[in-house]
Amino acid sequence: MKRSIPLCIILSLFTCGIYSIYWMIVLNDEINVASRQQGPTGGMVFLFSLITCGIYGLYWMYKMGERVEIIQGTYSSNTGLLYLLLSVFGLGIVSMVLMQDALNRLYP
Repeated sequence: MKRSIPLCIILSLFTCGIYSIYWMIVLNDEINVASRQQGPTGGMVFLFSLITCGIYGLYWMYKMGERVEIIQGTYSSNTGLLYLLLSVFGLGIVSMVLMQDALNRLYP
């Protein structure tokens, strides 16, 4: 589904991160469908990230980078590593923006 990236950022900031949780869940599910890959559901990703105090969230960012590469057809790039490094340095929302941009390009 195509989403407005500026609106997602504004809603994430306005709701103090609650919208970003929803956004992460639906991004996961939509990327799984678009890449035709089996993986945990968005709810499970959120639960695992909560249980592991965010460590699973870093792993999830890396795996989503691999799936975005499948969607874009760029298997040799290091998108997963980019998403992981952005998240480690506190810029996880930038990774989510890049994921949403890849989905938006898929669905014109």
